[in-house]
Amino acid sequence: MFPYIVFVLNIIFFMCAFPLYASDHIQTLEDNHPLRAYLMSKEDEKRTDLFRPVAEYSSNEHAVKAVKKHIVLFTGKMRERFSIWLSRSGKYINLMKGILREKDIPEEIVFLPLIESGFSPYAYSPKRAAGYWQFIPSTARKYNLEINWWMDERRDPVKSTKAAGAYLKDLYEMFGCWNLAMAAYNAGEGKIRRALRKTKADDYWELQKTNHIKRETKNYIPRFIAASLIAHSPQEFGFEDLEYLPPLKYDTVIIESPVDLEIVAQCAEVSLDVIKELNPELRRWCTPPDVTGYLLKIPEGSEYIFLQNLSEIPEESRLTVDTYTVKKGDSLSRIAKKTQVPLKVIRDLNRDKDIEPLIIGVKISIPPQGKYTIDRDDKTSNKKTSSRQRQKTLGQKNKGKKTKNIIYRQKHRIQDKDYSRKI
Repeated sequence: MFPYIVFVLNIIFFMCAFPLYASDHIQTLEDNHPLRAYLMSKEDEKRTDLFRPVAEYSSNEHAVKAVKKHIVLFTGKMRERFSIWLSRSGKYINLMKGILREKDIPEEIVFLPLIESGFSPYAYSPKRAAGYWQFIPSTARKYNLEINWWMDERRDPVKSTKAAGAYLKDLYEMFGCWNLAMAAYNAGEGKIRRALRKTKADDYWELQKTNHIKRETKNYIPRFIAASLIAHSPQEFGFEDLEYLPPLKYDTVIIESPVDLEIVAQCAEVSLDVIKELNPELRRWCTPPDVTGYLLKIPEGSEYIFLQNLSEIPEESRLTVDTYTVKKGDSLSRIAKKTQVPLKVIRDLNRDKDIEPLIIGVKISIPPQGKYTIDRDDKTSNKKTSSRQRQKTLGQKNKGKKTKNIIYRQKHRIQDKDYSRKI
């Protein structure tokens, strides 16, 4: 009798420990299905819920077809490019996952930069979206990312990921599901809200079948799911020889006054390219002169030697500038136009000097020629400025022509009246 009771108890224990519904769910997937290994590794219900955009797509025939199209694209025509993106992701995945976890964001969203930027800090779109997470300027500033002549924090892997996490969390609270949140991240919350209202849809895949969102947004979630599946199990999709870049590691030092990046490299005893790679947010030849206490990244383990070497360089010798001698009739705005440097930049470089009002013969600091290059954001801004100036000039010309025409018509009306009197 006793052995029988023990046997029954063991059976009950086994059934409780390994519920049938869990094993049945996994068995419905093929052995080589990319989700199988993931589902078997679930530790708790919360984690399953976080991965829902990917985990649930396989039950929707329309979604499966859309995702398959992008898997074919990434593993075929775009294979070489996607391999580069995957390789580059190794540098940032651990860092970004940690930040997303801290913000209570599904860590699987770390794969979003695969389809946004290919994990490149220098990715730039026609709409002026930049960086890993492709923030447009207005949204970036809303989430406290600094964008100015000296730096663009959309290209900072830490700050931009914190901003992306905050934005995505706001979108999730707004729409109640990650698919719609990510669609809004792509299209803008206003467009998704209007599309939902017009279609009466309450699900991304229903909305995706309509004409109320653009093709880019229709492809966005399928692309994300396809990229996530491949990134999670690249070998299963034929990416067998990937060489991931090593995880990003660095020390940070506080820079109290502006320093040339070349000097930073010399003090850290590495190449200039290494310093630029660690600090992609810096757009110019130096750390920002308008920031007190700038947090600079240097190679891991180099803090001591860096600070020691930097202390041996006088502060006035750490920043390279050109000088401009003030001439009669000069103003800061005229100097800015003449040197093609923004007025604020000139003020930043001369913030420790009393340069206003300008005095003839005084030397002011300006950016050094040949030490920096114009980037894509500069070119876009210059095009917009030139376009505005052309429109303004054209408007003034048209206004002048209009005025002349009015004067001409008035003059001839007067002459006609005088002539009628003579008759």
